[in-house]
Amino acid sequence: MTTQRKVTAVIAAGLIFGTLVGAALGVLWWRLAPRVPVVIDPGATQPGGFQPEGYLAADLSFGALALVAGIALAVGLARMRREHLLSVLVAALLAAAVGTAAMWLVGSSLGHVDIEGLSATTTEQVVVDGPLQVSLPAMFLAWPFASAVVITILALTDWLAEHKASD
Repeated sequence: MTTQRKVTAVIAAGLIFGTLVGAALGVLWWRLAPRVPVVIDPGATQPGGFQPEGYLAADLSFGALALVAGIALAVGLARMRREHLLSVLVAALLAAAVGTAAMWLVGSSLGHVDIEGLSATTTEQVVVDGPLQVSLPAMFLAWPFASAVVITILALTDWLAEHKASD
């Protein structure tokens, strides 16, 4: 037995699940992503030992979590309304935007380190874990890209099935 859901229900589900999954993945990203050590020297004008290339692992973990979320959420939304993939695409892209924002906001908030405050209050050299951040802006596109690829594959398989049935 199949049930047909309204487009608004699919979009609302995408927004709700995108927010919830994004927030949960933000916590997971905060817990799993490796941190860059930062040397805080109170005599220096800027923190030393700060290595932006060290953020690659944090960026990749953000991107990997976003890819998995994009695939899973797009498949779930397509399951809700397979007969009209355009509404699923809109819902998946909205979910991706909201979910990516929630993931970044939660993860970077939990992983925030006030380096300037630490350098102002420290009297000796200290090494701390650096703030959790995304340094590659392309990682923000991982979730919508994965969702769009899933919807494209589903549309292609539907088209091929219709084409094969008409022969």
